[in-house]
Amino acid sequence: MMMSTRTRLAKSVTTKPLNLRHASASLLPPIPLYRALLRAHRVLPFEMRSLGDGYVRSEFRRHKDVTNPVYIMGFLTQWKIYLDQLPAGADGHAYRGQRLDPTVFEKMSSEQLAQLYEVMHVTKDVWKPVEPATEGAQETLHSDPVKP
Repeated sequence: MMMSTRTRLAKSVTTKPLNLRHASASLLPPIPLYRALLRAHRVLPFEMRSLGDGYVRSEFRRHKDVTNPVYIMGFLTQWKIYLDQLPAGADGHAYRGQRLDPTVFEKMSSEQLAQLYEVMHVTKDVWKPVEPATEGAQETLHSDPVKP
């Protein structure tokens, strides 16, 4: 039985048609996953890209020294799921996110819920429309700062 398992594992992937659903479920190592996330953010609108890039960078830095393999697997799995949900190609500029599954809320700790609440407020601030400046403020911006 062990020999048949080794034989199956040693077979080339190209001998069978590739199952995309199975392939997307596989995990990426941390650095390739990090790079793939930043590449996927390139197609998003500027505000979403800057927010997403900053969040990805901070989360990967924060978890750089984690040694618990179960925690690492959960971390990589969730980021891979997020990567698979991001749009590819020109569809990214129209992407506006998606709602969280209610069962996810039930599984979150109070600390995670507090962090999610903070993220919600930060994202609302990012999407606030810029108010037009008054005429007086525009004149001071466009006037020559050094007068003879």
